[in-house]
Amino acid sequence: MVKELIEKYKNDENKLTCAKAYVVAKKAGVEPIVVGKTADEMGVRITDCGLGQFGKLDFTDNYEKEIVDELEKLSDDKKRVFCKDARKLAEKYNLKKVRSAIKDNGFEVIYCELGVFKEKKRPRAYIKTKIWIENQKGDLLFGKGKTEILELIEKEGSIAKAAEKMGLNYKKAWSHIKTLQKNLDDELVIVEKGVKGGTYLTPKAKEYIAIFKELENEIQEFANKRFKELFLKKLKGPKKHQKNS
Repeated sequence: MVKELIEKYKNDENKLTCAKAYVVAKKAGVEPIVVGKTADEMGVRITDCGLGQFGKLDFTDNYEKEIVDELEKLSDDKKRVFCKDARKLAEKYNLKKVRSAIKDNGFEVIYCELGVFKEKKRPRAYIKTKIWIENQKGDLLFGKGKTEILELIEKEGSIAKAAEKMGLNYKKAWSHIKTLQKNLDDELVIVEKGVKGGTYLTPKAKEYIAIFKELENEIQEFANKRFKELFLKKLKGPKKHQKNS
């Protein structure tokens, strides 16, 4: 169905605008990234995204140091940059230059929808852990997704902006926060109204985030170590025996 819709909405020059790509995704009931990949397979260019076309990624060694500096400011502690932020940066400088700065300096672009930036390649096999904290009733006290919402609120100073970057609506994001506050019996965010108002994390919220991330990192490190010891050795398979000459 995605291919049929792309054929329907592309223009005479075999191009599909970003706006039409989102229409295709909505009508087909798929994520925008599916439309981007399908269009690429069909040889259809996605245009008018503010970043140039979707397709083969070009790189350059000639980019300004200012791009790297701005990426440092936009990225989190894991050097991850939101796709929307990378897009804005590309509008300011140049898509090829921003792509190259991201690639050369170890940044990772996340939450892309149409594939304008490529995600970092992963190893052929890796272990993923997911932890969360519950109380005796099974109510969620803390988890990775909730941590990301709080971190984004701290960065953006707004629940609405944090929700937008995570692909959530405001109501759902605020519902997550209220659930956490109720289960933890602690205030996590402070909303100040008015012209100079904003949303801020409480010291307690920052403490919860720090402790949870430390716990998460230690568990992941242990899992990686045991995964290499117990699983990756088997994946390599038996070594081929050389034939006697």
